Amino acid sequence: MNTLEVNLDLIQQYNEAGPRYTSYPPANIFSDSFDRNDLKSSIEASNTEDRPLSLYFHLPFCHSLCWFCGCNKIITHNPEAADEYLDYLEKEIKLRSEEISQERKVVQLHYGGGTPTFFNGDQLARLWSLIESNFNFSDDAELSIEIDPRTMQASQPELLFKQGFRRASLGIQDFNPQVQKAVHRIQPEEMTRSTVDQLRDAGFTSINVDLIYGLPYQTAKSFEETLSRALALNPDRFAIFNYAHVPWIVPAQRIIKEDTLPAPATKLAMLKLITETLTRESYHYIGLDHFAREEDELSVAQKRRTLQRNFQGYSTYAGVDIQAYGVSSISQNKTAYFQNEKDINVWKERLDKGDTPTAKAYVLTKDDEIRRYVILELMCNLFLDLDQVNELFSIEFNDYFADELNALSSMEQDGLVQVTNNSIEITDTGRLLIRNIAMRFDAFHKGAQGRFSKTIYEPASIPRVDDY
Repeated sequence: MNTLEVNLDLIQQYNEAGPRYTSYPPANIFSDSFDRNDLKSSIEASNTEDRPLSLYFHLPFCHSLCWFCGCNKIITHNPEAADEYLDYLEKEIKLRSEEISQERKVVQLHYGGGTPTFFNGDQLARLWSLIESNFNFSDDAELSIEIDPRTMQASQPELLFKQGFRRASLGIQDFNPQVQKAVHRIQPEEMTRSTVDQLRDAGFTSINVDLIYGLPYQTAKSFEETLSRALALNPDRFAIFNYAHVPWIVPAQRIIKEDTLPAPATKLAMLKLITETLTRESYHYIGLDHFAREEDELSVAQKRRTLQRNFQGYSTYAGVDIQAYGVSSISQNKTAYFQNEKDINVWKERLDKGDTPTAKAYVLTKDDEIRRYVILELMCNLFLDLDQVNELFSIEFNDYFADELNALSSMEQDGLVQVTNNSIEITDTGRLLIRNIAMRFDAFHKGAQGRFSKTIYEPASIPRVDDY
């Protein structure tokens, strides 16, 4: 891909609120009044089809609170909290193993948080032993972990490598000391560089770095410096997120002074800087917040139109069910989503009773399945084969989606999409607005705009719901 030029006028025109489509329907549609028999049937159907598994383990503990963070986390310095948590993960694994066929192969495993490296070597070894003894891994399974350079211990990279981990994602957010102090995340550049070196020396082959734009005291110039320093680490992937200031949802954000946040025009300038710099440096713009080296598996999959998207982000694996463990984690299969209790005490209480700790769920209708396929094909592969949709779902696309196609006409005039009788293709210009394009096919979106983040930049007055 050549340098992707960002048209700021067009971006502002389409800055509306909408989901990030890590699922369809989005997580705000999930309900605590789901039918357990329908959910059970969806799990049994996945077993019958022998669908591969992608495992996710939510490890929620952090030593300190980053004031911008909206993740489900627990702040503690008590290492025994991790031991107790592992006790309950063991209960959940054993309880839910009765639902899952042991013949199904695990092709992916991801540790997220919180801070997985809060867990010490012995605790990580115990977790791996629990997983390895209860699941059947494929020989080429992809294992990844989120790393906090502030907590990673020197022995952890080698331990994780021996267990099979090859991908790591590092939180950086910003290298500027003033910004770090303003969000309560002090992380010297040398610490981050040392972490990257240790991971590579241990044998890790893929490094992703996370940055955030829109944080206190950031300017286009200061973020250009952060981006330059991050590029010097030579990561394989970037995830660069747009900070949404929502103190009514994330109480810790009340500590951040709103008058220190960059203006919307500054955030737009940073978005332009990020996109044009990384594409000029030969990173492929995957979509949303993600960039990858041209030779990276994500870039290759998108070019082949085989890229997928789920609650773990972008993925190269198709036809995979996510089996998620731990507080607040979200599982999915071919026809359902189900989320664990978000309150750790409630999660523990239900496991103590021998009860699967599912708090909310959603079982898809036939219309949901069709729309999910359409939305995720556009979000991931930037192309939709209408004949293939017709064949898969026994519909006539142009009739079924007549209103949606009409809604795309203005986007086609603005050069975001190209629509023919047989396909919809997102242009390079449209890549920055794929959420907006996908929203045209979302049956739940009308009237729900106020529940989601803006697709480009977030004024402080807009509420937001994370769909992860």
